[in-house]
Amino acid sequence: MKTRPIEPAQIDWSGPVPRAPGFDDVYHPAIGASAQAEHVFLRGNGLPERWRGRDRFTILETGFGLGHNFVATWRAWRGDAARCRRLHFVSIEKHPPRRDDLARAHAGDALAAALLDAWPPLTHDLHLLDFEGGALRLLLAFGDAADWLPALRCRVDAFFLDGFAPARNPQLWQRPLLAALGRRAGDGATAATWSVAREVRDGLAEAGFEVQRAAGVGGKREISVARFVRRAGRRVLPDPALDIDGAHGAYDGDGADGAHGASGGRAALQAVVVGAGLAGAAVAGALVAAGVDTRVFERREGAALESSGNPAALVHGVLGADDGPHARLLRAAALHAARCYDLHQVLHQGLNKGLLWLDRRADLGAMQQLIRTFGAPPDYVQALDAASASALAGLALPGPAWFYPGGGFVDPRAWVHERLRGLPLHTGAEVARLVRAGERWRLLDAAGRTLAEAPLVVLANAASAARLLPNLPTLHAARGQVSWLDRGGAAAAAIPLLRPLTGDGYAIPLPDGRLVFGATRVGGDTDTDLREGEQRANLERLRRLTGLALAGVETAHCGGRAALRVGTADRLPVAGAVAAAPQPAASQRPATQARLVQRAPGLFVCTALGSRGATLAPLLGELIAAMACGTPWPLGQDLVDAIDPARALVRAARAAVP
Repeated sequence: MKTRPIEPAQIDWSGPVPRAPGFDDVYHPAIGASAQAEHVFLRGNGLPERWRGRDRFTILETGFGLGHNFVATWRAWRGDAARCRRLHFVSIEKHPPRRDDLARAHAGDALAAALLDAWPPLTHDLHLLDFEGGALRLLLAFGDAADWLPALRCRVDAFFLDGFAPARNPQLWQRPLLAALGRRAGDGATAATWSVAREVRDGLAEAGFEVQRAAGVGGKREISVARFVRRAGRRVLPDPALDIDGAHGAYDGDGADGAHGASGGRAALQAVVVGAGLAGAAVAGALVAAGVDTRVFERREGAALESSGNPAALVHGVLGADDGPHARLLRAAALHAARCYDLHQVLHQGLNKGLLWLDRRADLGAMQQLIRTFGAPPDYVQALDAASASALAGLALPGPAWFYPGGGFVDPRAWVHERLRGLPLHTGAEVARLVRAGERWRLLDAAGRTLAEAPLVVLANAASAARLLPNLPTLHAARGQVSWLDRGGAAAAAIPLLRPLTGDGYAIPLPDGRLVFGATRVGGDTDTDLREGEQRANLERLRRLTGLALAGVETAHCGGRAALRVGTADRLPVAGAVAAAPQPAASQRPATQARLVQRAPGLFVCTALGSRGATLAPLLGELIAAMACGTPWPLGQDLVDAIDPARALVRAARAAVP
């Protein structure tokens, strides 16, 4: 899905209720948004009764508007002693409100204040926001519903159909969009809307809903309520979610369906994560948050001892002219990583926020045009002239720079240890083989002894994953050496850097006074000894990046470490459900779409994060947990396909098609 600029809502506050001039319609009736939310969307979907006693419940809303339905649902869920343990609220909004409009709409509301604090930049992405310690999750899709509905992977229990009137906003009520709702409906799913327009009721009926009229509210005589009735003969697509509660249902597809069936109470699920670096810690933390009993196995004698053991790692997105999957994935990942690291209080380390990216080949006019083309908001990225960038950097830069206000750096070791705190961590345990034993996976060491068994296994062990799994994209290991200087020493006055700076290399000022910089990259070299030649190369890169002479600074003043980074030829990570090997004969012909590939039950991988592990890991961990547990995926289908572990199989299948 190509990036489209997000146009914020234009709101007229001059009347008794907020109005959208572009649609010539009001956001809610005169009785108030809360009264409408309570009567139409909550009662119309049988809530709160239907979520009671369940492990999880998923709501999909087709118009977030000013967020009144979400806040009302949150309040009802919070006040219900028998509420579901986890509530997932997925909402699409083409014209999201600006932060100040959202604040005006909810002045004095404590719950809405928490929403305001978490409000993301208005980018064309899925934004995952956690509340109530993660028990309440809001997945916001900013953009056109026609783009997002085919890309969403979720199984829905209740639909809130809340757009402007069909006569004013017909695009949101088209029959293909209503049909897409039916393809995401779990068994017994319900829907409700204040509209009783004939085209809406007919569209819902064609999508598989039995539609009835119910009493209206606030001047509306009637509203529409509906219940989904599953039809026989629907095409079933491969589904990586474990059938942990026996509630799977068939689903058909437009190429984007395939999440878990209707959600209900489920038994505890056990999982093993192999690898205790950034990827493994991200996956393990996400699984634990989803209620999965998780153990971690690590071949080294402790966590974060390989590439995740560097003293600092950058976190930021990119703005790519080609708008390819690499740029879109990194944007989505960076936005999520910033929220995640802020929550754990490890981003920025108390220094000046934000990150500068110096591109000596770019000119300011071209940078500003790129921002306009993609509608990138200033709280995501800004194009600064040399003077403004230099002021933020604390030293004279030779040209313009990108500024990422939400970017920064983390101590990856600290975050890994924080995520793994309290989890069973088995060190010095290298997995040599993985075999299927009934409904579980058995992990064996080199002597054939069983290390562990579990129905769910995630391999987050860098290049070692390729030894255990066939048909992964080819993984490449590259040596990288990072260096640092003690800024409390002779170099302190020479390097007045205030914020992380990247471009041709990077430089990161740490709170402890050190300056971390580098890094080298030597493909095919798996040695991790510290090399003086690479220390010199890093110093030279630091001179070029900062423009400083660094007179008197020698390699003898530098510390450093080397580690291996794993990547792929297409520069994209490998994350998701592992393909079954061999593919079942029932598939009849090789799958030419990743979503059609049959999956090995309960087997996932997360590797090849390259040099962007700190940016990618939190989002990929959430993706794998959602895939395994059958909850809404926090990444659109096109990007899931781009990083799919089966993409090499799919490319081979496409090449074989006459």
